[in-house]
Amino acid sequence: MSQKFGGKYRIQSARAQWWDYANNGMYFVTICTQHRKHFFGKIFDGKMELNKIGEIVVREWKRTFDMRPDMNLCMDAFVVMPNHFHAIIGIGENKYNTNVEARCIAPLQSLPSPKNKFGPQSKNLASIIRGFKSAVTIHARKINPQFAWQPRFHDHIVRNEKSLKNIRRYIFNNPAMWHRDRNNAT
Repeated sequence: MSQKFGGKYRIQSARAQWWDYANNGMYFVTICTQHRKHFFGKIFDGKMELNKIGEIVVREWKRTFDMRPDMNLCMDAFVVMPNHFHAIIGIGENKYNTNVEARCIAPLQSLPSPKNKFGPQSKNLASIIRGFKSAVTIHARKINPQFAWQPRFHDHIVRNEKSLKNIRRYIFNNPAMWHRDRNNAT
């Protein structure tokens, strides 16, 4: 729902207002292409066949972790689909967060409820996704100038081991279940 701010409409944030996304924890993210257009390849016999842009997505996702050693990031399961990308990312304890109750290397058992801090959005989940999307866009537009992401992304804070296992299973099985996927516009 949009609200007026300063005489103009603005879209309400999709992020959990009760959580600071710089905190260490495990996050499940989904990022879709604009209009769910198939930019990354095709599903054949339940397996994803990446095209050149799909390969860029994989390369830039892996680079995300190399480029941010100061954030103590952990790469977990991920999958590139024809028109979206799913991943689990861990933000570990680092100098930018103070929540030492969770560790990137272990699934969360319980989450504290630190309040989201408004201000510059750096060294948090949104800044990671923004950098990833930007890098993919720069390289993808050299191949297809029409390439674009949706402006937002979906996130889920992973709260426990059972949830983490279920999300990993979902990611792993996503290509085989493509025929039933709501993101499948074919």
